[in-house]
Amino acid sequence: MTATQADKRRIGRGEARNKIVTLEAAAALVRSGDTICTSGFVGIGTPDDLLSGIEQRFLATGEPKDLTLLFAAGQGDGKEQGLNRLGHDGLLKRVVGGHWGLIPKVARLAVQNRIEAYNLPQGCISHLYRDIAAGKPGTFSKVGLHTFVDPRQAGGKINARTKEDIVRLIEIDGEAWLYYKAFPIDIALIRATTADPAGNLTMEREALTLDNLAMAMAARNSGGLVVAQVERVAALGSLHPRAVKIPGILVDAVVVANPANHRQTYATVYSPAFSQELRVPLESLPPMQLDARKIIARRAAMELTANSVVNLGIGMPEGVASVANEEKILPFITMTAEPGVIGGVPASGLNFGAAVNTDAIIDQNQQFDFYDGGGLDLAVLGMAECDTAGNVNVSRFGPKLAGAGGFINISQNARAVVFTGTFTAGGLEVAVEDGKLRIVQEGRARKFVAAVEQITFNGAYAAERGQPVLYVTERCVFRRAAAGVELVEVAPGIDIERDILAHMDFEPIIRAPDLMDLRIFVDVPMGLDRSLFDLDLDRRVTFDPKRDTLFLNFEGLRVRTGNDVDAIRAAVERRCREIGHRVPVVVNYDNFRIDPELVDAYAAMVHHMEQSWYTHVTRYTSSAFLRLKLGDALERAGVRPHLFESAELAAQVGGT
Repeated sequence: MTATQADKRRIGRGEARNKIVTLEAAAALVRSGDTICTSGFVGIGTPDDLLSGIEQRFLATGEPKDLTLLFAAGQGDGKEQGLNRLGHDGLLKRVVGGHWGLIPKVARLAVQNRIEAYNLPQGCISHLYRDIAAGKPGTFSKVGLHTFVDPRQAGGKINARTKEDIVRLIEIDGEAWLYYKAFPIDIALIRATTADPAGNLTMEREALTLDNLAMAMAARNSGGLVVAQVERVAALGSLHPRAVKIPGILVDAVVVANPANHRQTYATVYSPAFSQELRVPLESLPPMQLDARKIIARRAAMELTANSVVNLGIGMPEGVASVANEEKILPFITMTAEPGVIGGVPASGLNFGAAVNTDAIIDQNQQFDFYDGGGLDLAVLGMAECDTAGNVNVSRFGPKLAGAGGFINISQNARAVVFTGTFTAGGLEVAVEDGKLRIVQEGRARKFVAAVEQITFNGAYAAERGQPVLYVTERCVFRRAAAGVELVEVAPGIDIERDILAHMDFEPIIRAPDLMDLRIFVDVPMGLDRSLFDLDLDRRVTFDPKRDTLFLNFEGLRVRTGNDVDAIRAAVERRCREIGHRVPVVVNYDNFRIDPELVDAYAAMVHHMEQSWYTHVTRYTSSAFLRLKLGDALERAGVRPHLFESAELAAQVGGT
């Protein structure tokens, strides 16, 4: 749209006027061929009234047609609402979206090759709004590398009709980046709570603020229009400036919505807890029943650590919040959700994206700044398919188009990832009896396949970067080892051959898998509140008097603070003083994790211990990344740096 066209359409921007218009007048602002963007996360902040107005006009007149639609998060109820209102032949020409699973009517057009269609990471689209507003040519990001978004795979294209490359591979200073192309926006459809006649908007009753401000700026600076729906109008000048989220200079038209099309979420008309007007007693949240979902959530919750920042995905991962609340550890963990939730307890189902008792609500694009930069300690995400390389697919299954949403941003950038899902799907029934798991009826569909249909998460890329990855099911746990997918834990009552290998399309690495924690299978709290802060170091430091050798079992240990380093030193020194003389030491570093900024401090501590208490040290870990990282730090600290690949090699070379 040219500036002249925009000026003709504009309703007296800059003049003192009343910007409140009818739904019909607002819908008439959208012209055939326009590029529109829409706010929303599931049903939160989705401008359903505006979307219904466009739909009604199209069905009555055939206009507007051939629209290009841009959206970040999924905006729909999986049936008729949200962007499903636009799922008519001829209304849309091109769609660029993040999550498609809740908009089956539009997804059907894409899968059937009736529109041009792209699936891009939610966070990259969220950032694209800001870059369009700033007049930049596009968004540069590493998010999407080695996934279906990478142009070396599909470039985010959904079907054969989609030809244009809007994602390019760029090299900057010898590193690979993805470039997401920007384009002008003609119409931004946004939502708020209150407007004044000048178009100033506040969002006090909304559960999220999302990308509304960035979208409005992007459309305004593209020469386009901004149309908002609200639930009420205030007198001119009565809105507090600090409460105004979108200033009136960005807004062209405001519609007072039909209340039926302005619910707080698709499941809730209005909850003051979702808008943070009040805090709710967490004791009122009921615990989950002990079924497959809770078993998986409990095992995933065991990966939580004190003072960690965590993202929980939609579906199966939502149960982790319930388990954390039941175990009374929520106050020590910061749960987050990608649309901008910091702290509190995330909601589930069609309330997903909302939360209660939060610490803060920030804009969605700011949340993805935090995520993409490595702010997450742990992500717990869903898993629909996993293959022999540890790749995960959650985005495309034949005719079913789910879309990636924020999954790629989150999974690629979290320090550690736990993928969760039942071992098989479609009719799976399990029972917990006397602390053991029994498969009552196997699921019809296998999830562990030879090759996933679409790579939403690249296992080899994660291993190359040293990212710890677990795959948690109700009957077993896998991890992405350097050589591939390894079976590391098995539930009590489960036979590996009968219940695991017989239902996989590939054979994982099997060494000596552990038994899953027995507490998971007993219907009482597991006591995570007692173990969260306990490094359990006394049990990790053992002395064998027959061999006169000190064994340090640091397998699975996480070192996140300087206090953790001090605690390790104190525990080992305490045992050495009891022994009374220097001793040889064997250290198991398997699945040991340490924050990068603590590596040198840890190596200095090890150097002190070697000088003070050890005769010699034999170290081993199966992680090539840890051998390299910790080995370099030990060498800088003046410590013999070699770490062996296995306990067997360590014994052969080290003589213990």
